[in-house]
Amino acid sequence: MQPGAAPDRRLPGLPAFWIVLALLGAGGVRMTMIVTGYVREYPVALLTSAALFALLAVPFWFVVSELDFLEREPPSLLLIAFGWGGLVATSASIPASGALDDIIAKLGSPHLAADWGVALAGPTVEETAKALGVVAIVLIARHQINSVLDGVVYGATVGLGFQIIEDIVYAMGAVALAGQGDTVEPVVTTFLLRGFVSGVWSHTLFTALAGAGIGYLVVRGERSFRTRLGAAALALFAAWASHVLWNSPLLRDGLGNGAVALLAVLVLKGLPPLVLIWLLVRSAHDREADYYAEQLAKLDDAELITPAERRALKAGSRRASARAYARARGGWRARAAVRRLQRAQARLAVELSRGTPDLSRWSHEIRRQRRVLNRLGHPEAVAPDGKGPWRRTASAVFSTALALAVLWAVVSTLGGG
Repeated sequence: MQPGAAPDRRLPGLPAFWIVLALLGAGGVRMTMIVTGYVREYPVALLTSAALFALLAVPFWFVVSELDFLEREPPSLLLIAFGWGGLVATSASIPASGALDDIIAKLGSPHLAADWGVALAGPTVEETAKALGVVAIVLIARHQINSVLDGVVYGATVGLGFQIIEDIVYAMGAVALAGQGDTVEPVVTTFLLRGFVSGVWSHTLFTALAGAGIGYLVVRGERSFRTRLGAAALALFAAWASHVLWNSPLLRDGLGNGAVALLAVLVLKGLPPLVLIWLLVRSAHDREADYYAEQLAKLDDAELITPAERRALKAGSRRASARAYARARGGWRARAAVRRLQRAQARLAVELSRGTPDLSRWSHEIRRQRRVLNRLGHPEAVAPDGKGPWRRTASAVFSTALALAVLWAVVSTLGGG
């Protein structure tokens, strides 16, 4: 764990920044050319697709941005990462994947390309293009990568951008393939399948794995370069292998041909990388949280942060529980004050790690929110047992997603019958 870096305000002075900006512009032009045809032929379907997948991006963006609550990434860099995935990686992957698929057919056989072309060509091109997005962030803002978790966040953001734009392209392809004109039914089907059913373990997850490896390579300076490079290569391979497994024809017929069987196959294929990235994120988050908690412990000032608040600040579940408990006791104003208090405490920890001489801004904000909480009869930003309704919220979200997936399965089964 390295000290948190101050936002880099000199990006326009870096040649790498302008190269990345030029690539984003070129990718934007390329994707505009692709979308232009859909605008003329299927305007309603395109608008519906863009709206649905944009809405899907919101919870993903929220989860990814909340992964690193203590040392949040600059929005400008997150937008660059998202743009790289949605514009650069996507526009490069569309022709390159097709070209590699042709090579597989020529070097192997048309039968090999038909069965494994999508599984080999797509992941090879796409995971390379997306990983380069994380490398681009390193080149233009190296000091913002100070933990493995930062690599996960930027990798997931690149993957999210790719996932949303690719899904829109797939949805429009489904509309064209249906041959029924400007209709939204194929869009909705694609949204349910690629959004809710597949979205949990798709490109966001794959590139998060690659980002973890790149983050490890950059920040773990106490390890030998060979060890760091090997870890990065292993993470990139894991991202590629997870994608290959996801696209592969394995289990295609093993569980039957119905929609419910397809759901089971998707779970079996997607669960391993999901568990792996969860373990990586948990380990990286705990390491970072311990580091910043140590910085706050040096203050020894209960008005700035109490020992119980320090423990709560280290875990997202306890932070959420503290906000929920504040709302139950003091209403939405108390909840907002706890939220602001937690953000100020996190920022104070980062500034302490940087050795910032003047901490008055964040100390003043903490004391101001503390006074608000005292007036509301809620002096400490913690839940009594560290637990709260966040589990019910998470369960409700998961249940909703599962219900939509099952609904899609039922509709598909009835439609196929």
